[in-house]
Amino acid sequence: MLHTEYTRIYMNLFDELVWRGMIKDVSNLDEAKVLINEKKTRFYVGYDPTGESLTVGHLVQIVRMKYLQKHGHQPVVLIGGATGLIGDPKETSERKLLTLEQSLENAKKIEVQIKKLIGGNTIFVNNYDWISKIDMITFLRDYGKYFNVSYMLAKDTVQKRLDIGISYTEFSYMILQSIDWLTLYKEQDVKIQFGGSDQWGNITAGLELIRKVVGENDAVGLSSPLLLKSDGTKFGKSETGALWLDANLTSPYELYQYFFNASDNDVLNYLKLLTTLEHDEIMELMHESSQKLELRIAQKKLAEEVVTFVHGKKALSTALDVTDALFRGDFSNLDLDAYETLEKVLDKVSIKDEDTLVDVLVHSHLASSNREAREFILSGAVSVNGEKISDILYTMNHTTKAFGKYALVRRGKKKYALGVF
Repeated sequence: MLHTEYTRIYMNLFDELVWRGMIKDVSNLDEAKVLINEKKTRFYVGYDPTGESLTVGHLVQIVRMKYLQKHGHQPVVLIGGATGLIGDPKETSERKLLTLEQSLENAKKIEVQIKKLIGGNTIFVNNYDWISKIDMITFLRDYGKYFNVSYMLAKDTVQKRLDIGISYTEFSYMILQSIDWLTLYKEQDVKIQFGGSDQWGNITAGLELIRKVVGENDAVGLSSPLLLKSDGTKFGKSETGALWLDANLTSPYELYQYFFNASDNDVLNYLKLLTTLEHDEIMELMHESSQKLELRIAQKKLAEEVVTFVHGKKALSTALDVTDALFRGDFSNLDLDAYETLEKVLDKVSIKDEDTLVDVLVHSHLASSNREAREFILSGAVSVNGEKISDILYTMNHTTKAFGKYALVRRGKKKYALGVF
């Protein structure tokens, strides 16, 4: 039974998006409410293929697509095979240009990634298909004439670069993104463009182009706030760098740990923005969690939802198995997938059969010297694959290798290294 403190009045879908923090700027509030609450609308979100994988930071837009799809709207995902060659202006410096081959290859990988996440009735397009067909004279006559330089200079993304300089290449980016929306509005009946608040200048430029070319229209632009942690630091960064949605770059275990360790101040915001759980589910979860903070109930649910959404139930099961094994120090029930996860997250050391355990402890930095390694072994602080070793002459050929290749070396309660034969 829902706790009465959190019982709510019915909210329409637009209100839900506002409550979830998924809407910041709106170009036409009345039209937006009609398109979202009363119709089944096509909307689009664009992704430039600047890398081989999207990051956790992209999840806000992806989850919003999934949430709107869940409520009957149709996502159109635009992969910027062409705009990725130009580069959306960064605040600090010019982007490094990709080659055509890099852009198109990255575009394929990102499309596969997003299809796995939202699939269903999603439409995928690549703006290289139309922008590559526009010659320079057509670009200047049919599109450039609609863009006033003063209007372009006034955009925040351009203003922030004026002091350090901005090339015409990046300056023209908003024109290309505007062409995208005009094309999708006319040919795919796309009525809404979503983006982060840093994209608002490009979104409104597209609205202007549609107005000047089409005339009266029902296109609407919406942005969402950039997601920051409660302390103001950037969301989606771990101690080792970016958190990727590609399991080969960031393991499901690492993703699980990131969200399981979210602060109490951040977890509600993350549940709203990064899961498709409904309002009542989220608030009931927060109430239950507030009664037993030490159990981290909300964080656990958040981590489970994100990992399942990005990688699936099997990956979540493996992440939970590895988490439990590292906590309890018992690795006897782990399968091969779990050991392959450990290979990504633990310090790894190559082992030969003739290596001594002393050598392995030193090479893996579990001991600072041979003398210290021998002391650890003699004191009973070292085990290999769960077996305590007290022989300072122990060689690794005596080890029963997990799955024919792994030796989990443990020193004390929480210090591990994974030996790979």
